[in-house]
Amino acid sequence: MKRNQPLRLLLTLLVAWFAGLAQAAPLQVGSKRFTESYLLGELVTQTLAAQGVAAEHRQGLGNTAILATALQQGQIDIYPEYTGTIVRELLKRDSPADAQAPLAQINAWLAPLQLKAGVPLGFNNSYALAMREADAARLGIATISDLAGKAPTLKLGLSHEFLARADGWPALQRAYALKLQPGTGLDHGLAYQALADGQVDLIDVYTTDAQLARQPVRVLRDDRAFFPRYDAVLLMRAAVDDKPLQGLAGRLPEQAMIRLNAAAELDGRPFAEVARDFLQSGASAAPTARQGVWARLVAPDLAKLLGQHLALVLVSLALAVAVAVPLGIAAHRLPRLAAPVMAAVGLLQTLPSLALLAFLIALVGRIGFVPALLALFVYALLPIVRNTHAGLQAVSTGLAEAARALGMTRGQTLRAIELPLALPTLMAGVKTAAVTNVGTATVAAFVGAGGLGERIVAGLAVNDSALMLAGALPAAALAVVVQLVFDALERRVTPGPQHNGGGQSRDRGA
Repeated sequence: MKRNQPLRLLLTLLVAWFAGLAQAAPLQVGSKRFTESYLLGELVTQTLAAQGVAAEHRQGLGNTAILATALQQGQIDIYPEYTGTIVRELLKRDSPADAQAPLAQINAWLAPLQLKAGVPLGFNNSYALAMREADAARLGIATISDLAGKAPTLKLGLSHEFLARADGWPALQRAYALKLQPGTGLDHGLAYQALADGQVDLIDVYTTDAQLARQPVRVLRDDRAFFPRYDAVLLMRAAVDDKPLQGLAGRLPEQAMIRLNAAAELDGRPFAEVARDFLQSGASAAPTARQGVWARLVAPDLAKLLGQHLALVLVSLALAVAVAVPLGIAAHRLPRLAAPVMAAVGLLQTLPSLALLAFLIALVGRIGFVPALLALFVYALLPIVRNTHAGLQAVSTGLAEAARALGMTRGQTLRAIELPLALPTLMAGVKTAAVTNVGTATVAAFVGAGGLGERIVAGLAVNDSALMLAGALPAAALAVVVQLVFDALERRVTPGPQHNGGGQSRDRGA
């Protein structure tokens, strides 16, 4: 019995340690890729911290579908959402009566999903359509119905999500019998600038958008009451205790939310700073000078984002080398495999990055590092497989035959002769994959995997070119560094010309 006591003690300590880790795990707060969601995510995170609850804000994870999936799978615990979106997008209830359901009814519908909505924040942020004021006045357009007969040639600039939502353009077009064609999608962060520049004539907006207070635009009246109410609430897993967040309930009327959005989007203040000022004083501070590129570039999060970016690139590259080199060898040894292998990896290379990420999220059942890593692994395969195959094909068959005549096996010939001679070409493929993945890794931010793309995505959300450059410039510099490192490695593995005088004489004599 005494001999078992140390083992029992060790097991008890391990159980206590794991229980402590689980208890200390911070709540994961998510947000979508637009200004208001970033701000609300910060408000939730900072409110939890003030109440002694550890929380981490995972910014700009994607659209409604990605956030809801992450919530149901436990990847995040809570995120700001809107009642109309919950009813129509998550619960798939399209009737007008359902769209106006009270929070208690919505929670009854959410219960089977192990989710709940709570902490109504105090404002309704509905969808709307907007035009330049001068154009609307000239054409006599005041309502959405007016678009049917008075604006047949308007160019639309609708957001990607609005084009695809159940409560978005397709249903709106049917409800109002509109003949307008939606065209290609436009990121919401760029829509107002495109409208001001005359590149588009009609955009979808949120009724708490910062730009509405400062841009000469006309919001068209929804005269058929198509859009449901979009009361801002917090959507969370059923197990989450929302008591620490009740201090936010009703604290954000529409005008307050518009001011916060303007402080972040138009005045260029960081989301965390705007949220902190509001929580401390109940208002946003006076506008300050927008930070320049250098200040954004060397911000404290640079080291963390660089580390995340490098981890994605290096781990995906290592996985790709481990798979692609054997595939290239197999294609060389078995010529019948060459065409199918090259076709398969070439096809994978053509997949759009966001579509591939969405597929991988569904496949692995999670957001974040893993699907981003797998996507980068897929994109790294083609150059490594192709160059491994090409390098081996370029090795003289006579050398391989001579080695086998000396009694070497095929494996020995491959390791001692063929691969060393093919190594420069193989390394060129690895270099191409590495440099390409440095750029491609920026899309990882769309699924919460971090990296330098976080700055680009956040800058795109608020149309802040300095913030976008603060993410793009380090990524470009990292690509150059990776290129130089692989150039140096290539020089080391590439055989140089011999400068031995005796050797040269023997060659000439031969």
